[in-house]
Amino acid sequence: MRRRYHASAGGGTLAAQDSLAALQEKLANEQKLVQLIDRIHSAKSLDSIFLEIQGDILVFLEADRMTLYAADIDKKELYSKFLALDAVKEIRLPVNESSVAGYVATSRQTVNIGDAYDTSELGKINGKLRFDASWDKKTGYRTKQVLAMPILHENRVVVGVIQLLNKKKGGRFTKDDELNVARIAKTLGVAFHNQQQMGRSRGTKFDYLLAQGLVTQEDINAAIAGARHKNTDVEAVLMDQYKIPKHEIGAALSQFYRVPFVEFDERVIPPPDLMKDLKLEYLKRNLWLPLRRERDGTTLVLIDNPQDIQRVDSIHQVMRNHKVQLAVALRKDIQQFLAVAGGEGTSPRASMSEILSDLGNEAQAEKDQDISGGEVDENDSAVIRLANQLIVDAYKARASDIHIEPYGSQKDTMIRLRIDGSCNEYQRVPGGFRRALVARVKIMATLDIAERRKPQDGKIKFKLPDGRDIELRVATVPTQGGNEDVVMRILTASEPIPVDKLGMLDRNLREIKTAAEKPYGLILCVGPTGSGKTTTLHSLLGYINKPERKIWTAEDPVEITQYGLRQVQVQPKIGFTFAQAMRAFLRADPDVIMVGEMRDEETAQTGIEASLTGHLVFSTLHTNSAVETVIRLLDMGLDPFNFADALLAVLAQRLVKRICPDCKEEYQPDADEFAELEHAFGGKQETAKFGIEYNDDFVLFRGKGCSNCNGAGYRGRAGIHELLVANDGMKRLISNKARVAEMFTAAKNDGMTTLVQDGILKAIDGLTDIKQVKAVAIK
Repeated sequence: MRRRYHASAGGGTLAAQDSLAALQEKLANEQKLVQLIDRIHSAKSLDSIFLEIQGDILVFLEADRMTLYAADIDKKELYSKFLALDAVKEIRLPVNESSVAGYVATSRQTVNIGDAYDTSELGKINGKLRFDASWDKKTGYRTKQVLAMPILHENRVVVGVIQLLNKKKGGRFTKDDELNVARIAKTLGVAFHNQQQMGRSRGTKFDYLLAQGLVTQEDINAAIAGARHKNTDVEAVLMDQYKIPKHEIGAALSQFYRVPFVEFDERVIPPPDLMKDLKLEYLKRNLWLPLRRERDGTTLVLIDNPQDIQRVDSIHQVMRNHKVQLAVALRKDIQQFLAVAGGEGTSPRASMSEILSDLGNEAQAEKDQDISGGEVDENDSAVIRLANQLIVDAYKARASDIHIEPYGSQKDTMIRLRIDGSCNEYQRVPGGFRRALVARVKIMATLDIAERRKPQDGKIKFKLPDGRDIELRVATVPTQGGNEDVVMRILTASEPIPVDKLGMLDRNLREIKTAAEKPYGLILCVGPTGSGKTTTLHSLLGYINKPERKIWTAEDPVEITQYGLRQVQVQPKIGFTFAQAMRAFLRADPDVIMVGEMRDEETAQTGIEASLTGHLVFSTLHTNSAVETVIRLLDMGLDPFNFADALLAVLAQRLVKRICPDCKEEYQPDADEFAELEHAFGGKQETAKFGIEYNDDFVLFRGKGCSNCNGAGYRGRAGIHELLVANDGMKRLISNKARVAEMFTAAKNDGMTTLVQDGILKAIDGLTDIKQVKAVAIK
């Protein structure tokens, strides 16, 4: 009996524990539900519910898939939005019996189906009810259980439908599931109605951009998706990707929020007395700051969303002793202001700002003394520092070119830097300093500062603060209004890149090395200006630069220097051309000759003759592809037999932006993006050769944007290549002046990958992305 009593007591204890656990689980679920309801009510828009909250609702309701539909009363349709890579996409259904959701909206009845493919079960609900299986067929998904419920406002008006697919734990959806869905649906009914009403009465913060024709609604949707992927704000995406000017973004925000828009200005430092009682970390976390006192005594406070009630309330509470005037600013600008307030600054710009401040002081001092009307000249210490700092900052930023662009005395002179192939605004200098700055650069390049009517060219040898020497090629061009533009090309590559580091595919690297090791023949590197041809040729010369070989080069200008090469700069102005240099080299016992460019028939003919008389000749040409190069030279009038005998290889190349390694992320493209890739690659037959197929393991890469790449997602550049090898078959085709298509087919059969194919293979490897390949290689 005692044993039985103890067993019974133990069973009672276990039952109590189970009951307690069930109660705790129920309370936890209730808490989750309350949190979800709060989030739905505080959602800023229907898009926010569709794209951000829907996933959490799905987890709570323990279904495999879920779709929220909103009702479009005017069109008698249901619609939903979902995220597909970098775009927000929309699906629409008619409100009728052709789909479960459509039937639920029509009948205003809840539907709980055990097997969506069981027509008899559907018939019992309604004789016309059909399950739309097209989505299952397209994706390979298998729908079984369906729970769909109308979303009603005040139990009367259908404002949407909530539809769940396949219960996580198997089996039909239960009555408890229906109760949970009903509570969510009731909340959604209120939220959908409110959002629809707000949408009718109030525009969006980008209505101004739409009205001005700067973007389309599709652009806005794509920017929203892009911002979510990059974990940044929509405004940043619109500026970076869609090139919307910052002031236009500001105008849109100002119109929407009905407050002033303020841009970041490095010269504005938040007053210390306003900041002293505020913790910087608190301001960074909440993203607002008091910027300045206005003349009427109000304190201007920057915030990225003046309609964020919670943050605005906290601002008024913290600044309760101040009369607050709100202004809107971009998130990044607020962060920069906070960095300045915290003493972090922006190192290069801070130095430049100090110099500009000194310039202003010097100009004012001279004006006060009535010296030259307050003009600052090229010998002022601040002007000298400005020119020097500009070069140092450009070098640190990895810029290839510096552009100084004056717009007269009344407008700022713009300074832009070309980084990774794109020009970016770096600094604005007051127009009154334009002539002093240009004159200073001309002095450094030993140009005539008095001559402003004609273009001039020169060079600057510049020593960096760390002791390294760099060279800059300077060009001045007279522009409208008596101004002079200056462009400085930074020539920093003192040593060649090893050929193994050029990023060539194995076949291309093997074949180009083989060609470079030949004792005679012609190797051409082709592509547009700035595609890295000179860099590639110097890498090949570095590969064969041995004491037993005499190598002469003719260049314009000499950008890369190598010990062991005898390098000559041509001077067309005095008649010393590439052709003349080559003839001089042939009398100077060469083994290898490199000519900067085959600009004309004379240079090309001399190069052919040199290669046929036992010399290895390297040169460049401005053509688009390897096969096109052959046709171009034949069209110049070269003898096809001699050219065929001389040619060893033609390497076409482009430079693409390299994905920033610090913010690179992988993603799986959708079927449409892969189909586009496959088409560009040459079709299924071509992709199959390289083992490229669309499956769950196929991924591409992109840069999210980070501080190391200034939010661009790219840092540095890489080469993509197309190598035509002149084998016996190709030489016969050249001798016979065959058509382009025949040569192209023969080159492909010999293993040539096109520029596009090479770029796509490197995109798959994560070096670049398809967008960059399209930009440089797809017509």
